Amino acid sequence: MYDDVVVLGEKDVQDLIELEALCFAYHWTREQFLLGLSRKAFVVLGIRDRAVLSGYIAFSMIEDEMEILNIAVRPQYRRRGLAAKLLAKSLAACEEHHITKSFLDVKISNEPALSLYRKFGYKKIGVRKKYYPDTKEDALLFRYDFPTKD
Repeated sequence: MYDDVVVLGEKDVQDLIELEALCFAYHWTREQFLLGLSRKAFVVLGIRDRAVLSGYIAFSMIEDEMEILNIAVRPQYRRRGLAAKLLAKSLAACEEHHITKSFLDVKISNEPALSLYRKFGYKKIGVRKKYYPDTKEDALLFRYDFPTKD
């Protein structure tokens, strides 16, 4: 069974690189992960099946905004709710930091991701033409507004 969602750090970079290579043609380098983690430019949450990193989400928090940078699930673990669990945990963490809005971009062809984001209440706000370097696909821009606390 899956472990709980945990914060990942520099000791997890090799696992992150291996997972990214399985999921993306264009992926982050070891240096990008290490630099971002050491400077606290982003947070990475992950979930494991025993020792195997099954999925992760990377996001930044600046002022009152969150940006989802990457979310990946190992191919054999897809369609099991892992991405939803990671997204829910990241949104909960952001609420604790008084984040008010979230942004992300996603490939226009990535139907599973589009469905997930819409299920969580993200709304399309724009398009970036030929944004992705690996496929030259358009990126759809999405925004989510956190519920206000009265």
